[in-house]
Amino acid sequence: MSGFPVVLATHNAHKVTEFQEMLAREVPGLTVLPYDGPEPVEDGTSFEENALLKARAAAIHTGRIALADDSGIAVDLLGGSPGIFSARWAGSRKSDEANRHLLLEQLSDIADEHRAAHFVCTIAVVVPDGHGGVASERIAVGRWDGRVARAESGDNGFGYDSVFLPDGVEGSAAELTPDRKAALSHRARALGALVPILAELRGA
Repeated sequence: MSGFPVVLATHNAHKVTEFQEMLAREVPGLTVLPYDGPEPVEDGTSFEENALLKARAAAIHTGRIALADDSGIAVDLLGGSPGIFSARWAGSRKSDEANRHLLLEQLSDIADEHRAAHFVCTIAVVVPDGHGGVASERIAVGRWDGRVARAESGDNGFGYDSVFLPDGVEGSAAELTPDRKAALSHRARALGALVPILAELRGA
C-alpha cells in the first residue's frame, strides 16, 4: 500500500473514521486502517500500559505501525478514579448510565469546589521491527480539565460527557456541538500531540 498506512488497534469503525479525519489533514499520505486481529487482555495499571498493550499486539500481528488509545475520567477526590476502570465503574457489565449514576452518588455530598476532575486520553504508537518484535514505542497524552456536575445535562456525547463540566465552557460536555467537542476534548489534544510523532515516523 502506498502512502503512510498505520493500523488503529480497535474494532470500532467509528473510531477509525474519526482518527482518519483528524490525522489525515495534518500528516500527508496517512491512511488509518482498521484492525481485525486478536485483542490482548487489558491488564495494565495505567492508561499508558493499556494503550501500549493494544498497540504492541496490533503492530506484531500486522507488521505495521500501530496506534491504540485508552481513556477515561479521573476525579481528584477519588484519587484519580474511576481512571482505567471508567468503562466498568459500576460493575463488570459496561453501562454508561450506571457508571454516571454511581459517580454522582459517590460525590453527592461534595461541594462544587472539591469536584475537580479531568478526562485523559493516552495514545500509544508502536513501530514493529520486521522480525515479530517491537522497534520503538511512543506516547501522546491529552488532558481536559473540569469538574463533575451535580446532575446530568445534555444529549450529545457518551460515557461521562453529561456529568462533566469542562473549564471555560458553559454547560456539560454533552451540551457541546460535536465539532466544538472535537476541538476541545482530551482525544483532540492527544491527537494533536500525536501529529508530530507520526510526521517524524513518516519522514524516517
